[in-house]
Amino acid sequence: MRLLHFSDVHIGVESYGAIDETTGLNSRLTDFLAAFDQVVDFAISNEVDVVLFAGDAYKSRDPSQTHQREFAKRIAKLSDGKIPTFLLLGNHDMPNVISRATALDIFKTLKVPNIVIGDRLSTYQLETKNGDLQIIALPWIRRSSFLAREETRNLNIEQINEQIQSRVTNLISKEIEQLDTSIPSVLVGHVSLNTAVTSSEKSMLLGRDPIIMQSTLANTSLDYVALGHIHKHQILSRNPYVVYSGSLEKVDFGEENDDKGFCVVDIDPSLPNGSRVSGFSFETVPGRRFLTIEVNVDKGQDPTIETLKAIKRNHFAESIVRVKINMNQDAEPLLRENEIRLALEKAQFVTPIVKQISRDRRTRLGDVRVEELSVKQMLARYLESSEVDSERRKTLLRYGDDLIRGDYSDD
Repeated sequence: MRLLHFSDVHIGVESYGAIDETTGLNSRLTDFLAAFDQVVDFAISNEVDVVLFAGDAYKSRDPSQTHQREFAKRIAKLSDGKIPTFLLLGNHDMPNVISRATALDIFKTLKVPNIVIGDRLSTYQLETKNGDLQIIALPWIRRSSFLAREETRNLNIEQINEQIQSRVTNLISKEIEQLDTSIPSVLVGHVSLNTAVTSSEKSMLLGRDPIIMQSTLANTSLDYVALGHIHKHQILSRNPYVVYSGSLEKVDFGEENDDKGFCVVDIDPSLPNGSRVSGFSFETVPGRRFLTIEVNVDKGQDPTIETLKAIKRNHFAESIVRVKINMNQDAEPLLRENEIRLALEKAQFVTPIVKQISRDRRTRLGDVRVEELSVKQMLARYLESSEVDSERRKTLLRYGDDLIRGDYSDD
């Protein structure tokens, strides 16, 4: 039995994109859909038995009609290919109001063949061409779904998280106890584990996450734990496999050096319960490259020339580029941004140039303690240290004295 595990498609991310004049769509939407296409094409061409999606179909809880259409197109291809597909709800798929429909409810409402929605913590059973598969679903944890308002009164975030952790642990334990050990079983979750490593930028995370202990999910009664929510691909355990597939496309520069893709898992039902994984691979998806060009400008150097040299040393065509220039305040007036942007014209997108300026320390106002000086004395020392000429200094001191005494008019 072959499983394909992916997550965090985030259709609708448009940061660092531009409108394609031909299609009228944002270029980043095209990037994300191209990555999604690679997953679907692999699943169909390799005749996988089950596709497991671990949450976050969209960027927004209220996706546009275009975004919904494009996601549905690809799910329909899996359905038409008679590949059972399990879609778990992530935090970006859930509305703020519980009574409203989720972003994935439409598939259940229309009873799309071969598509199962994991919208509650429960066990689902899927029929595949190579036998049955049990799936424990752990959709995004809403605090309000696990704790009543009265239970959270007077509790801080840490205490609330402890309560949620305890309840989730108990609920999952009950689901595991009810599993049929003769049938392969997996858990699909959209959650933050305490052992997970995130990328440096967290622009996609909404609020403070409930943190679940890895030991809660890493139960040897399970053959595989397929996770979503954290965008960085990582294998947290191999007994059983506890894996974040990571997002399919890079969202921001915090993911610049991350490999993106999906996981392929081979399950041998004839092996003992909890050790049925006979093969695992991470299939990389070539996506849009993010590139940071950092330039250090020494004193006396021309920042524009040094930046142009750095640009020539990099392959940046069709990339999303960020330029960071570290320089002294004296060099800043010499920076010609238009020349730099012209040199990067083959890039897909160039962010505003980041100028990190090191400024000279302020001249001290002498060794006298500030609290020992009057306001007029401090002004006089400041003007003196600023090398204001004597005549102008006298004029400014006179105006300053008037302001201090309150003796001034609107004229």
